[in-house]
Amino acid sequence: MLDSGEGYITPDGRQIGGVMMEMKNITLRFGGVVAIKDISFDIREGEIRAIIGPNGAGKSSMLNVINGFYHPQEGEVWFRGEKRPAMRPYEVAELGIARTFQNIALFKGMSTLDNIMTGRMTLMRANILEQALWWGRAQREETEHREKVEKIIDFLEIQHIRKTPVGRLPYGLQKRVELGRALAAEPKLLLLDEPMAGMNVEEKEDMCRFVLDVNDEFGTTIALIEHDMGVVMDIADRVVVMDYGKKIGDGTPDEVRNNPEVIDAYLGVSHD
Repeated sequence: MLDSGEGYITPDGRQIGGVMMEMKNITLRFGGVVAIKDISFDIREGEIRAIIGPNGAGKSSMLNVINGFYHPQEGEVWFRGEKRPAMRPYEVAELGIARTFQNIALFKGMSTLDNIMTGRMTLMRANILEQALWWGRAQREETEHREKVEKIIDFLEIQHIRKTPVGRLPYGLQKRVELGRALAAEPKLLLLDEPMAGMNVEEKEDMCRFVLDVNDEFGTTIALIEHDMGVVMDIADRVVVMDYGKKIGDGTPDEVRNNPEVIDAYLGVSHD
């Protein structure tokens, strides 16, 4: 991996750009409990950046800092060269940061199509009256947004469930619908919280393929939390490792795999 201030070239020849997001000395506390302690790392344009660590390491807390759900007591969040003030999640979404959740958060009584349409809300400009009357700009917008959503449905190969209420779908397909909803927001940075959790081998293979295709075909930068180390080592360009709220490793999959401190955290062994 050839690195420079403007980016790096991956082993498979992909050009990764400069820094998109930078977390600087982030510390997050809940009362007397320190969830994240003085962690710094960056996410570069066009890469797949994995955040890994044992249970309770603070990974989801870090993702919640990135998307504005938590506000750190110390440190700074920079996005595209500017220091980001404290923002609410909907304001962060308007910047172009979308996410999926560890526990699926879909509208179970709504169809696949309607769930994915909700991902377009940050891009809609019609006011409430126009939407209620479905007139003028609202009518034109809905047609345009529906076309975008249909392309996402085709991309994710879920045409056969487009009108099915998501509460009736198996777990793996619900995960795919949630990915579709996040993609509908046309994010610059996509946050995935354990996208393979609870899936069987075939479902994991499908999700890996879609994550790689989103990165390749849409050019979307991706940051993901994942417990399956086989998945992480196969698809991530760089990996940051957390343990008990601290950063214990950061680098390529090979560098992380051979880091003694990372091995200790996962295997519970010590090195003299």
